[in-house]
Amino acid sequence: MANWETKRIWDAVIEIEDEKFVLPVIQRSLVWTEEKMELLFDTLLKGDSFGGIMVIEEERGKQPLFNYRPFTKDGNFISSRQVEQLPQNQLFVIDGQQRLQSFYLGLNGCINGKVLYFDLFSDYNSEYEFKFENDIQKLPKQSKDNQERPIKEHFWYPVKSLLNKLRETVRYKQIVKEIIDESQIFDDIKKDYIEENILSFYENVLNAPTLGISKVLINKTLPEIENRQRIVELFRRLNDGGTRLSSFDLVASILKGFSWEMEGFLREILEKYQDIGLSQENLIKLIFLLQDDYNKEMASIESSDAEFAIRNRERIKVTLKSLKDFLIYSKVYDYYKDSNRSFIPLFFIVYHLFHKNIGNIEIDRFFDNYETGNSDFSLMKRWLFNSLINGVFRSKGAGWIPYKTGIRKILSLIKNYKNKAFPIDELFSIYTDHPITFTLEYTKENIDQLDSSFVYYVMYDLSRTNRMNDIDHIMPKNILESLNYPSEKINSIKNFQLLDYGTNRGHKNGKAFKDWLTAKEYVKDKEAYILLHLIPNDESLWVEEKFEEFEDKRADIILEKIFKYTK
Repeated sequence: MANWETKRIWDAVIEIEDEKFVLPVIQRSLVWTEEKMELLFDTLLKGDSFGGIMVIEEERGKQPLFNYRPFTKDGNFISSRQVEQLPQNQLFVIDGQQRLQSFYLGLNGCINGKVLYFDLFSDYNSEYEFKFENDIQKLPKQSKDNQERPIKEHFWYPVKSLLNKLRETVRYKQIVKEIIDESQIFDDIKKDYIEENILSFYENVLNAPTLGISKVLINKTLPEIENRQRIVELFRRLNDGGTRLSSFDLVASILKGFSWEMEGFLREILEKYQDIGLSQENLIKLIFLLQDDYNKEMASIESSDAEFAIRNRERIKVTLKSLKDFLIYSKVYDYYKDSNRSFIPLFFIVYHLFHKNIGNIEIDRFFDNYETGNSDFSLMKRWLFNSLINGVFRSKGAGWIPYKTGIRKILSLIKNYKNKAFPIDELFSIYTDHPITFTLEYTKENIDQLDSSFVYYVMYDLSRTNRMNDIDHIMPKNILESLNYPSEKINSIKNFQLLDYGTNRGHKNGKAFKDWLTAKEYVKDKEAYILLHLIPNDESLWVEEKFEEFEDKRADIILEKIFKYTK
């Protein structure tokens, strides 16, 4: 059951300022763009419907169902507060946050350092133009309109200034006259536009009750956790429309509904470790896995999951810090950084560390001695490198569904090795017993079946990725095709290198390899180039007529690199 009332927009903005409207911890942060906020003001002034606001009302002196945060006045996120007793009656916004936030920022704040301007020459018959900007000089003075009026003039006026003027008088026409006189507007048509636009603004922001508020009643006789989840479920249903939350945003809201501390925990962890691919989805999955549950779905999340995360938050933090240390020391941090790599193997490095029977301080420093006294480091590194080079966790072509079958099988095994040595041989056995495409015997024959992105990373001594470079044919494709070499040989990793975009698409493009490599104007340091790109140091092999010999010799050099990092 819900009760309805209406408010003027400006009254709601004042109540937001006074924190009578607040955001429960289950709410996400601001997601609307500046453009969407600008269009909301157009909708408001046209008198069109922009939907109601749904709230729960909490009483002064009582502890609310949810901790809360105030609306942001500048677009920056504000953390939620832990509250024992409310200082006043407050409305917790369940639906309509983005709309209320837009009105608050536009009328009383800023976004990204920009304040809202209103074009008082707007054609009120078609569109009211608003624009966020940090400097009025950046706003267009003229623009093309339609064929009848090819050039349209703009008269941008700061919304806050207009609002303050209108609040100080009961006669909006007085403000119209002042603005016209100040700006020395003499054209009667322009005066008409100014008056009509200010009238629409005055009526819809300051005068008419255009905002519908629905208050959801809470049965206080029910258990608190039941009431919380009832509101969370309502929140989820309401967010089937509008700017949708992702399924994981919704799960995060459920977790925050169980415990307000989840907001700070999720935000802190994600900000610190998103560079290695720790998304909200992966963090929630990790919480399940650390509890030995590989099969849990988002829909079946429980209060125990939030309780587990909060109870173990320091352990999870130091374990993730230790994971990042591992990636840095094993030199795969750059491979994961800011790239869409599978997080699955990292789940189980975290799992193994989390369940060690040592304290948080020891976990935090676990890899400090990685070069000398840490047997787990070399085992984990060997497992990770061989898994990645075989493409075991690729989304396609791995021979299983990594996110389902892979996680299930690995967890079923590794949970039996808590506080023991990292079970590398047993994990390799999972691959071969499944079976999936996996080998520890790297040869010239199977080198092209490996995961090329990680092979490149290994070839360049863990320092260069194909995300930042072109994959270039060493010996040009057009010349090799003219010599009738088969495509599988031409398009082999034995004939590929990573080259910067400019070089590959510029001077080198299509040139015979030896001619290009031995020309000083193209390659300044030939010896360094040969060493970097694993080129056989035999000039007689640098001609396309000896391509097969060149490729065979280069395969030997690539394999040496692979063995160096996977043994």
